[in-house]
Amino acid sequence: MHIPDGYLSPATTIPVFAGMVPVWGVAFNKVKKTLSKRRVPTLALCSAFSFLIMMFNVPVAGGSSAHAVGAVLIAILLGPWAATISVSTALLIQALVFGDGGIMAYGINCLNMAVVMPFTGYYIYKLIKGKAELGTGRSLAATFIGSYFGLNLAAFLASVEFGIQPLLFRAADGTPLYCPYPLSASIPSMLFAHGLIAGPIEGIIATSAVAYLLKYAPQLFMQNQLARMEEPKVSFLQRFKAILIPLGVLVILTPLGLIATGTAWGEWGADDIKAQLGYIPQGFAAMADKWNAIMPDYSLPVLGGGQAGAVTGYILSAIVGILLISALIFFTSKMVIRAQKENEES
Repeated sequence: MHIPDGYLSPATTIPVFAGMVPVWGVAFNKVKKTLSKRRVPTLALCSAFSFLIMMFNVPVAGGSSAHAVGAVLIAILLGPWAATISVSTALLIQALVFGDGGIMAYGINCLNMAVVMPFTGYYIYKLIKGKAELGTGRSLAATFIGSYFGLNLAAFLASVEFGIQPLLFRAADGTPLYCPYPLSASIPSMLFAHGLIAGPIEGIIATSAVAYLLKYAPQLFMQNQLARMEEPKVSFLQRFKAILIPLGVLVILTPLGLIATGTAWGEWGADDIKAQLGYIPQGFAAMADKWNAIMPDYSLPVLGGGQAGAVTGYILSAIVGILLISALIFFTSKMVIRAQKENEES
């Protein structure tokens, strides 16, 4: 679901990016009302979790792949606006450092995965959950259903963004300028991968994580009454042990994402497009592969192309990604908290 540069025209990506700017502004304003120094690590760890599970590509029939996102889980834990910040941060690091998702397409990727997914999934969850308590069978079923449909709605939106390109943007000879695949190909392809594979995985991950955190760290839920109580002063490791241990396990297991050798639908490079079509769309060729990521495709070129190098590169990428995401969120949060204090003093 990480749309690369070249598939969407600037007439699509630029307006969406411009529209995302006020959305990010509202998200920061909403989150800063509940943000405190004690809450910042939770926000950072949620973003790191989203980053990690997106590295676990799952094979899909036909040689493609898909992955979970974790946006609805974060919305259930911290609220949908916090999910917007968390997932947007993860997507930014993925695009800039690892070349996963385009720079020009960053805004539209955030719209799909950091806005549409957490908000629709969260409110579906709220509707089904009703007044049921956290941890009950109904609330866990709501978690699964909200996560499943949140991911698939985001995938559907991406498929429409792909599919309208050949309708709207064509060269003088009639060939598509950007994404060459119409709605009749993009919608079934995206919904097959996410409806049958990634969606159920998303639901299982979210439901399992909610049940786990309710048992071992219930104070982390913003809507939980325990979260409103004065938490005892404990060390960082003690307070976040319930999250840090699973994150550490995920880092070690990230090379499992290499099992899916196929490229996700709509994320092919120029050579793949040429092999499929016999030509490269003019607009695609002008925009694709212009950004040189430091660790392309979660790898380190200096490690070589063998299996050992790929595994090591994947694990190092996971660690680097977590550190960069955490640093970005801590820095931004520090600026927000400082601004809050200045406003209160003035």
